[in-house]
Amino acid sequence: MYQQKKGIDIIGKILDACYAHNPDALFIMSLMHQYEERGSLSKKQLQGLLSKAQKVKEMPTNLLGTLEAIILKMPTRYKSVDPIVLSPVYEKNAAAGELIKAILAKYPEHKRVLFFKSKFENNETIAAEEVNELKKFYKALGLIN
Repeated sequence: MYQQKKGIDIIGKILDACYAHNPDALFIMSLMHQYEERGSLSKKQLQGLLSKAQKVKEMPTNLLGTLEAIILKMPTRYKSVDPIVLSPVYEKNAAAGELIKAILAKYPEHKRVLFFKSKFENNETIAAEEVNELKKFYKALGLIN
């Protein structure tokens, strides 16, 4: 349970005055319950309390000013924006993948092409010279239609 702070309880006084003005207000009752349980209210809840308290004609202006000061002193929390989804840094070279499949279909033990296949599967960059080498293997092995 919350232990009361020493000194003047401005929020408690405002809650009591609002409750005395309209005892059926569910919003004020829920704020009172939370304030008694936790001992504090969030900035949004205090802003809502301020808007309700400003409608009470018997509310002293010094309490409203103090509540405004408490609200201004509290930090404003912002919700973060959805993260920007970046495109992947590396995109697989589809032509190189087709060349690798075609060569390995006919010659599954070709060591250099197996090396290129491991690079392709591990999303490593296949350089232009290596793609040219694959094309040369493709032509040399007689896979041209």
